[in-house]
Amino acid sequence: MRATDGPPPPPALRLAVPAKVNLALHVLGRRESGYHELQSLVAFAAVTDGDEVTVRFSPPDRERSDDRPPRTPDFVVGGPFAGSVPHGAENLAVAAARLCPEIAAVHLTKGLPVAAGIGGGSADAAAVLRAAAIHRGIAASDFAADGLSLGADIPVCLDGRPSIMEGIGEVLRPAELPPVAGILVNPGVPLATADVFRALRKRDNPPFEMPPLADAGALCDWLAGTRNDLEAPARACCPDIDAVLNAVAATEGCALARMSGSGPTVFGLFPDAAARDAAVARLASAAPSRWWIRAVRFSGSADGLPPAVEMDDGALAPAG
Repeated sequence: MRATDGPPPPPALRLAVPAKVNLALHVLGRRESGYHELQSLVAFAAVTDGDEVTVRFSPPDRERSDDRPPRTPDFVVGGPFAGSVPHGAENLAVAAARLCPEIAAVHLTKGLPVAAGIGGGSADAAAVLRAAAIHRGIAASDFAADGLSLGADIPVCLDGRPSIMEGIGEVLRPAELPPVAGILVNPGVPLATADVFRALRKRDNPPFEMPPLADAGALCDWLAGTRNDLEAPARACCPDIDAVLNAVAATEGCALARMSGSGPTVFGLFPDAAARDAAVARLASAAPSRWWIRAVRFSGSADGLPPAVEMDDGALAPAG
C-alpha cells in the first residue's frame, strides 16, 4: 500500500492538532443543494493542551485490503472534553479512519472545546488522514476529496496553512499571512453549526479582497473591514458570546475581537506576546470559571504543521 520504497513505517504516529480559526468569514450565497457559498480567511493556532491524535496501524501482513467492507477501528478518547465527544462512525476522526484500511486504532486526547467554531472535529479527522498519508508515503492532499466528503473544513485542516477557503470548502488558495499573537476564549457552552445557519437571515453578502499584508498590524487593520457573517445569528442563539466578545475587546492592546466560525469561541489579536499574555492573565482572573482561555500564536505562511512523532506500539493511551 506504500507509494515509496524505504524502511517500514512506524507502528503508530502521534500528531498535535492545531485549532482552526476563521479570521474572516463571508457568506456569499446558497446553492440549490442547500450548502452555503462561503469565503473565509483561515489561520491555525497551536494550543499547548489542545487536541492530540495517535493513530496505530495494523502490521503489514494484517492490513485490510481496500476492497473489503470498512471496519470501525478501535477508538479511545481522553482529555478534559472527552465526555462531549461522539463515538462510532458519527465521529469525524473515526469516519476518516474507516477510509484507511491500514488503521487499526485511533486514540484522541480532546483538549479543545467541542462544537466551538475552531474546527476540532474536522482538524482531528484531518490529522488521521495526514497520519495515513505519512504511513503510505503519499501527499496529504491526496486525501482532500475524501476529506471533503466528510466535512467542509477538513480539506483546509488537511493543508494546515493559512488559506482563503471558498465554495463549500473545496476551493483553497494560499494566503500570505504574518504570524500574530492571539487568544482564544470559549464561554463553556457548545453551539451547533446547524442552529446558527438556521438563524442566518442574509445570505448574499459581498466577498473580500485581501491585499498584501506586511505585518501583524497591517493584518489587523485590514481585518477590521471584514466580517464574520455568522456572528450575529450565533449571538442570537448563544447570548454568552456577547459577554466574551466584550471582555476580549476591552483588554488592553486588543487590536481585534471576533467570533471564529459558527462560534461560540472568540479570538483576539494583539501586537505582541507580552500584550497577549497580560490579556490572558486579566481575563483568567475576572472571567467565569467555565470560560476556556488560551494564549496562542497564529501561524504565518512560512510556518508548517508540527511534525508527526513516531510512536512505539506500547505508548498509545491518550493523556488525561
